Amino acid sequence: MKQLLLAPALALAVALPVHAEVAQEKEGFSLMEEGARLFLRGLMDQMEPAVEEFEGMLSEMEPALRSFAREMGPKLQTLLDEVEDWSLYEAPEVLPNGDIIIRRKQKAQTETDI
Repeated sequence: MKQLLLAPALALAVALPVHAEVAQEKEGFSLMEEGARLFLRGLMDQMEPAVEEFEGMLSEMEPALRSFAREMGPKLQTLLDEVEDWSLYEAPEVLPNGDIIIRRKQKAQTETDI
C-alpha cells in the first residue's frame, strides 16, 4: 500500500520542478526579449542626434550633388564604358593644380595580382 501512495507522490515531486523550470524558461525568454528591446531603444535614442545631423548635412549637400550629377554624369558614363577592368588602375590622385589622374598599374604588379 505504501508503494501505491509513494509512486504518485514521487511523480508529483519530479513534475513540479520540471514545470517550474519550463515556466522560468518562458519568463526568462520574455525577460531576454525585454532586455533586447530596451537595449535597442537606448541605442536608437543615442544615435538620434547623429542621424538628425547627418540628415541636415545631406540636405545642405543635395543641390551640389545634383549639379555634379547633371554636369559630370555623361562624362562619368563615358569613362565607365571605356574602362573594362578597374583593378588594372591605381586609386585616383589629385594633383596640386587640381587635376585628377587615374594611373594604370605597373604591368608586373598587375600580373602578380591576377
